[in-house]
Amino acid sequence: MIDIVTALSNFFRISLSKGRDWITIGEEIERTRSYLIIQKMRYRDIMDYQIDVADEVRNNTILKLILQPLVENALYHGVKSKRRRGLITVRARPKNASQILLEVEDDGIGFAPDKLAQVRAQLDDNSDEIRFERGFGINNVNKRIKLYYGKQYGLSIKSEYQIGTCVSLVMPALKEDTPNP
Repeated sequence: MIDIVTALSNFFRISLSKGRDWITIGEEIERTRSYLIIQKMRYRDIMDYQIDVADEVRNNTILKLILQPLVENALYHGVKSKRRRGLITVRARPKNASQILLEVEDDGIGFAPDKLAQVRAQLDDNSDEIRFERGFGINNVNKRIKLYYGKQYGLSIKSEYQIGTCVSLVMPALKEDTPNP
């Protein structure tokens, strides 16, 4: 019981983050870890998780509320649909000297080819319009990334039906003392 109360407290504290839109990747990872702890208590028989974060990216800044919606999609649309134990992996590491790669991967049900094509088309839509429909979470995250980081950034998805899905984000490596883009 103490673990879930602590996780819930951390989740909300970091979510609020004193009204800031930008937090460190370390804080975003801790928020995501708290979410996963809560969900692990709820879905202990079907969900496991791993978090792999390179130390050199922890102090870079990130727009908050990026990873948790992706993890939520991996759980609800990937692992739960699999109907047996699944694994969600969250990774953050340098891509090169000026960019960071974030990934949320699951070994869940994966996308059927037609659904994958539809989701990729939504992600490739460069309009500023946010649509309130199914898939809003991932589409909202993608629109926020493009708005704050630039249209050259955004989410990409690799998925194979019955195998799993990996959602990736390449973002600029920014430090707290760097002005937001």
